[in-house]
Amino acid sequence: MSGPLAGLRVIEMVGLGPCPFAAMMLADMGAEVIRIDRKTKPGEKVVFPILGTRFDVLARGRRSLALDLKLVSDQKILLELISKADILLEGFRPGVMERLGLAPEVCQTRNPKLVYGRITGWGQHGPLAQAAGHDINYLALTGMLHAMGRADTPPPPPLNLVADFGGGAMMLAFGVVCAALESQKSGQGQVVDAAMVDGSVLLGAMLYGFKQFGAWSNERGINLLDGGAPFYDSYACADGKFITIGAIEPQFYALLLQLTDVHDPDFQAQMNVSTWPQLKLKFATLFATKTRQAWCEILEGTDVCYAPVLDMDEAPDHPHNQARGNFIDVAGVKQPAPAPRFSRTPPEISMPPARAGQHSGDILRDWGLSENMIQTYQDA
Repeated sequence: MSGPLAGLRVIEMVGLGPCPFAAMMLADMGAEVIRIDRKTKPGEKVVFPILGTRFDVLARGRRSLALDLKLVSDQKILLELISKADILLEGFRPGVMERLGLAPEVCQTRNPKLVYGRITGWGQHGPLAQAAGHDINYLALTGMLHAMGRADTPPPPPLNLVADFGGGAMMLAFGVVCAALESQKSGQGQVVDAAMVDGSVLLGAMLYGFKQFGAWSNERGINLLDGGAPFYDSYACADGKFITIGAIEPQFYALLLQLTDVHDPDFQAQMNVSTWPQLKLKFATLFATKTRQAWCEILEGTDVCYAPVLDMDEAPDHPHNQARGNFIDVAGVKQPAPAPRFSRTPPEISMPPARAGQHSGDILRDWGLSENMIQTYQDA
């Protein structure tokens, strides 16, 4: 393995969404991550057909061991692996790992240095801890969903990027690496409680500062960054495609007016909020006069703060994404490359997504389990 986390051993209890994303991040950075998949029976119905295929991008870079944790023998195997690991990741509802006999205190008795990373929507405690939820629900509770969208419509779902992956998975990955670093000094592990609602609140730190300073309103569509400002928004072009403008700083705004050949004196008072609705209409009319490509030829690469709105077919082919290597091909599937970049220990994808249990025997031998345990596993 290459990457800055090479040598770190991680056990991932396979789930959906945020936990696999965090595990993918660690594996991308060189950690050896073993996925603990559930043993399935021949012909058992698959709920999510993408799982176990090369298109399951979040599963890349890891080997898979299939276990039936209802079997005492398989529980013993997992605890033996945990005794040799640096980090464990799990994304079940609070109490599930306890019912499986894998509570933090059980695992850390076997391995006092273990970092036990837990990710849930609402957290391990609190009035909502046992309730089901999804990204949009966690984000709704933070005040951030209310701040998104146009004034005359309900807040739109911002995909599941914010709470699931930004506030959840990335905070979990950051948290367990922080705890692993501390464990090297103290010799003690700890539990990392990563809640998607907690992380999403943290992502809103700047806006909460703006609000209390008096620079942000609860009313949508009238603020600097929510589409209220005419110089910070997306606009339709003559061909039905879209562009984005983010010319906040005065010098960037001045360049925008220069390059778009705007001489209307109404545009000169950039921060006159009362004129923003009218200026947005004028900008919309202006940008609708040319195609997206025509605006790219005029504005792209300048200090206007401009980019075309690309779809998922177009984005990998953009020259900047190509120059940065932002997309890679793994087993014939185009996907985002690991990030961030490292000058001396560059990360790489070690393997495509694995089938459940694909590497079971190899993992048990590589992690030094006894032949008796391996034989018991194979006979089960």
